[in-house]
Amino acid sequence: MKKTAVVILNWNGRHFLEQFLPSVIANTDAEVIVADNGSTDDSLAFLAANYPTLRTIPLDRNYGFAGGYNRALAQVEADYFVLLNDDVECTPGWVAPVVDMMESDPEIAIAQPKLMMYDQKDTFEYAGGAGGFIDHFGYPFCRGRMFNTLEQDHGQYNDRCEIFWATGAAMFVRADVWRQLGGLDDDFFAHMEEIDFCWRAKNAGYRLAYCPDSVLYHVGGGTLPKSSPFKTQLNFRNNLSMLYKNLPQNELHRIIVIRILLDYVAALKFLAEGKAGEFRAVVKAHREFHSWKPALKAKRAALTQRKVSCIYPRHLLTDYYLLGKRRFSDLDF
Repeated sequence: MKKTAVVILNWNGRHFLEQFLPSVIANTDAEVIVADNGSTDDSLAFLAANYPTLRTIPLDRNYGFAGGYNRALAQVEADYFVLLNDDVECTPGWVAPVVDMMESDPEIAIAQPKLMMYDQKDTFEYAGGAGGFIDHFGYPFCRGRMFNTLEQDHGQYNDRCEIFWATGAAMFVRADVWRQLGGLDDDFFAHMEEIDFCWRAKNAGYRLAYCPDSVLYHVGGGTLPKSSPFKTQLNFRNNLSMLYKNLPQNELHRIIVIRILLDYVAALKFLAEGKAGEFRAVVKAHREFHSWKPALKAKRAALTQRKVSCIYPRHLLTDYYLLGKRRFSDLDF
């Protein structure tokens, strides 16, 4: 097997390292590295005391998920990188099946294992499930997760398949492709950066795949809880930015305009529900997106945009809320 480096990006996650690092070490047949994103807790002291031979990459401050991994992986030599969250429980032999699948097809540049919930191990996890997709307005979903509806695993997604995006909680990527694409977009800081990276890979002609033969259990929401206005701001801002960078030219204006209108519908819904912080987060996200336009235009000009596979051609909001399609298998691609 080619050299694989599993890199955990930690930020004030000493409790997660204590809980989950033993399963990573015990079940991983590859180099394990912890990159520390300027933690202010005792993460580094804990690692030095309990894992003195484990390689650590200390960063001087918190660069976010995107910037942290970009700086850490620039210091790692391997054929495959695995971006692994610090709140993931690993199972025996989880690395080899994914790498073997990628080795069997050189067009596969990025892949992910099956991601299940840590505290409900028969249920697909929100952040990745059995592989990620988006609809044509940029709403992400997974096999096993549609918005807040999570499916139990009955073997329905035990097939290897092509996907649109791989979860950043456990993303396998060819190191040469990572370097070719310039890694994650630093400006995103966190959230949607892995989907943007995967879309850029697809626009560059690569394929992405899901491997059900590898299973991980993910806590999720360890850094930012789902109800965080800051998380809402990042998701709305970065989703619009991702669309602006990657959509084909003939779809760009129409999709952006519709998506902005849908975002403000969501903002008004937050306000009606008494979630003023979430409402303000959407407004701030749109202000930031518009202020980013000159930089986004430059990024877009440097990229290739094309019609790519695994984008759901219908409107997911309509299918989910009006037509009651709550499972991936209900969708008509």
